[in-house]
Amino acid sequence: MRRPSKTTRRSAATATAALALALGTTACGGATGPAGSGELAGQTVTVAGVWTGAEQQSFKKVLDAFTQKTGAKTVFVPSGDNVSTFVGSKIEGGNAPDVVMVPQVGVLQQFAKEGWLQPLSEQTAQTAGSTLAPVWKNYGTVDGTYYGLYFKAAHKSTVWYAPEAFAQAGVGEPKSYSDMLKTGRTLADSGRPAFAIAGEDGWTLTDWFENIYLSQAGPEKYDQLAQHKLKWTDESVVRALTTLGELFKDKQLVAGGADAALGTDFPSSVAQVFGPEPKAGMVYEGDFVGGVAKGQFGKKLGQDAKFFPFPSVDGGRPPVVSGGDAAVVLKDGKNGKAGLRLVEFLASAEAAEVWAGAGGFLSPNNEVDFASYSDDTTRSTADSLIAAGNSIRFDMSDQAPAAFGGTKGAGEWKLLQDFLRDPSDPQGTAAKLEAEAAKAYGN
Repeated sequence: MRRPSKTTRRSAATATAALALALGTTACGGATGPAGSGELAGQTVTVAGVWTGAEQQSFKKVLDAFTQKTGAKTVFVPSGDNVSTFVGSKIEGGNAPDVVMVPQVGVLQQFAKEGWLQPLSEQTAQTAGSTLAPVWKNYGTVDGTYYGLYFKAAHKSTVWYAPEAFAQAGVGEPKSYSDMLKTGRTLADSGRPAFAIAGEDGWTLTDWFENIYLSQAGPEKYDQLAQHKLKWTDESVVRALTTLGELFKDKQLVAGGADAALGTDFPSSVAQVFGPEPKAGMVYEGDFVGGVAKGQFGKKLGQDAKFFPFPSVDGGRPPVVSGGDAAVVLKDGKNGKAGLRLVEFLASAEAAEVWAGAGGFLSPNNEVDFASYSDDTTRSTADSLIAAGNSIRFDMSDQAPAAFGGTKGAGEWKLLQDFLRDPSDPQGTAAKLEAEAAKAYGN
């Protein structure tokens, strides 16, 4: 079984923020929207997904728009974090949903190989072919068949900062990784350490590594490493670890040093930059940092909380690491035809723009009007996501077997935590990563 994706774990991490943004929670699993006349009048589509709070309410607005368009009733069923277990048990019990929003490439592939999925309609495939960068369609394709439409994306290559800290230190947004470390040291000299690092949550450390590796080694090697066609002992991995180690070993750059970072979880890392008692000037993580800064600490995005794109490393292309949720249609659902029609709707810019207007959402669809996003900061993030085109890459640890890329106290998470504690031996760490990867991938 696979772990919940980072997007899912972050949904939990940002629960406090979500409460502040929620439109009022309705009973989970209830029908949404009035079913009137239309091509699917009298039919019901059941949709399962990990979303709770504000995210669930926003997605229900999308489902309401589908109801208005087609007449179908919709029911949203919360799946909990472990989508794989949830869907397996529902199929076994003869009560499978029609559509599932899947937050991991690995789970989508697993469902396809189990024979649980219907191929998406020709119309969905055509729409996706013209509105999504090919890489997004590839992540939804298994053995040549298109099963998963990526509807919601996360941008995991954003570095968030406190503008007042930058102003006090007299620094601007850095354009390269080495400039970012220089900026961090200048921040520290002016009284505030550079980065709050959530070392207690091993997934944040994998994100650091992935951004450095994608920029430094390039997309092709990134893909090879993600599939374990390249060993973790490769020189490119050692080089990326060495680059990351320069950050980890510098107490000016890591707020409180490694020991403090290893005791800091993700929400606390955001609090260290945007909370009432700031301890750092920057925090690296995905676009969802803005949701916590705004929802939990009342920061105005673009004024009190800003971001710059994760900068290029050693002259490489600035990285864009992403995650996302794909809509799949189950063979065992009671209304597969209506489910396929819902996914056709989700492929449209119209569907994405409903959630974009509600906030807390990015679409990989290049026809979505940036004006539909609710603030300039989100518009800028969406623009960066679309501009990355085919060079975007899905989170590497979310593509890995859970034993390696997603288990607390084991595999990549633990080894990168050990490396944060003592970054003196990148080659030794690479060898340990390779040993764990070989076990988990079985190749």
